[in-house]
Amino acid sequence: MRYGTQHADTVPAELEAALRGGPFHVALRAAITARGLPLQRVQHHLSRYGVRVGVTSLSYWQQGARRPQRPESLRAVRALEEILQLPDESLIRLLTSTDERPDPDRPPGRSYRSLVEASGVLERLLAELESPLDGGLHTLGHHERVRIGSRRELLARESHHIVRAHKDGVDRYVAIHHGDPGCAPERIVVHAQENCRTGRVRWHHDTGLLAAELLFDTRLRTGDTFLFRYGFEDGTAGPCAEYLRGFRLAGGQYALQVSFDHEALPVRCHRFAQHSPAAPRSGRQELPLSGRHRSVHLVEPRVRSGIVGIEWDWE
Repeated sequence: MRYGTQHADTVPAELEAALRGGPFHVALRAAITARGLPLQRVQHHLSRYGVRVGVTSLSYWQQGARRPQRPESLRAVRALEEILQLPDESLIRLLTSTDERPDPDRPPGRSYRSLVEASGVLERLLAELESPLDGGLHTLGHHERVRIGSRRELLARESHHIVRAHKDGVDRYVAIHHGDPGCAPERIVVHAQENCRTGRVRWHHDTGLLAAELLFDTRLRTGDTFLFRYGFEDGTAGPCAEYLRGFRLAGGQYALQVSFDHEALPVRCHRFAQHSPAAPRSGRQELPLSGRHRSVHLVEPRVRSGIVGIEWDWE
């Protein structure tokens, strides 16, 4: 007898919805949670079915960091359906569902590998500008506005920064722009808009990274606050489907607003978060598009280390 049939009336609504609509990792995580089994116990039960899967692999599967693909892994998934008291083929179906496959019409996002490569390039660009990762400034507030053009491209972005110096003598800030795949960083224009002026600019074509030095007209002392505004005029890449920002350390408030051209409106928008570039996206929440201003936004009252962003779907 299948346990799923015997206890069908005890299946939580969240698990039922996940089994119906996926994705696989969400359904697996919901099933494990519903049965109250730690991963070590799940591994133990799998071994009784003659299937060997590590706790790390199980963790990756339920996080969405990896997907079971090898024959042995698929055997494990079928065994999990019994162990977790699920209907036949409920997890396997999600693995082979077309909803789980990448949308060929969706513009490519940045892969984990591309982000790692960009990280190494960024270190070299900062070294050329003689700027350490910690430039002596702590962010109190950062309001960022991104504009998407009529060709669905990342047309421009503008940042309003409020910072406090935590050492004496700080007189500059290095702003980073990471263009979409296929962009031409050598054609991106830096605009120093308020309380700063443009200094040296360095870029790397293959990764689409650009680092711009913004010079202050004063030297800050420890504890001094400073406000400045700058922007990047891009528009050199193809369709854009997301904008994200990474935070190495916890900090102040961050607000992101994405505005769309009236000739290129998305069908839906979501906010998301990631603990790291390798982690799955979580905390997804649909954002309503304002009718008059054609924009969506998110606000983080106090950022934590990791990534936050907004993604959207075109027709």
